[in-house]
Amino acid sequence: MAEVIWGLATSHVPSIGSAMDRGKTQDPYWKPLFDGYQPAQEWMAEHRPDIALIVYNDHANGVDLDIVPTFAIGTADRYQVADEGFGKRPVPEVVGSPQLSLHLVQQLMDEGFDLTVFQQLDVDHGLTVPLSIYCPDPGETWPCAVVPLLVNVIQYPQPTAARCYALGQAIGRAITSFDPAVKIAVFGTGGMSHQLAGARAGFINPTFDHMFLDAIENDPASLAALSREDYITQAGSEGIELIMWLVMRGAMNPQIELVHSTYHVPASNTAAALALYDNRVRSTI
Repeated sequence: MAEVIWGLATSHVPSIGSAMDRGKTQDPYWKPLFDGYQPAQEWMAEHRPDIALIVYNDHANGVDLDIVPTFAIGTADRYQVADEGFGKRPVPEVVGSPQLSLHLVQQLMDEGFDLTVFQQLDVDHGLTVPLSIYCPDPGETWPCAVVPLLVNVIQYPQPTAARCYALGQAIGRAITSFDPAVKIAVFGTGGMSHQLAGARAGFINPTFDHMFLDAIENDPASLAALSREDYITQAGSEGIELIMWLVMRGAMNPQIELVHSTYHVPASNTAAALALYDNRVRSTI
């Protein structure tokens, strides 16, 4: 059977990808952020998955705002990199895993999650930046296939944190019933605290962020109990992206091991973080 081997929670700030593409990672502004990534990147390079399931949100680049699904999944063989208005990122196209995607569609439907299914989809920085953080030098191809799973975090009403956590738990169950026996990594993307517009533009809340980083590992149910209003009040209007981390956490075992984490403020007016978890922890009881 398939197995989730690790989970990665990471910000997907578009300028992080731009800094990588333009060779700016060692500039004084960016160096602390990318130095913080390095231990996780070295570990992930030694523990390659066959497939990455990436939970992200589109930013009106691949999906028109006239139609915003609550939850959606891609089932294509390949996904083109979206042109977000200044040309496509110079990264490889994304190779899909239709077999796993279709398995997840059926299993999640049977558990009551009515997914929108994309048979064609362009993927934007919400997905490609986390892939670059995982593998900064992919060459001609990314080192794994990808299943894109989209969550609406931009139009009210967004799904609740509890619903996202439950979706992740259903994904975890579906993965264990998938044959062949492949290794899967689950990415939860977005966040941390930030607000890009309005009276609180520039808002960052390190106290909430550090609480969240502890709870996502040790008490995710407490985060699932928070309301939309809680997330927006404490983490800013765009900080509600953190509910996507709960999809990742729900897909993992109750007991996980922190491999590495880093937190940096600011990255383009955003509190940027990375947390990497090994899911192959066995209970000693």
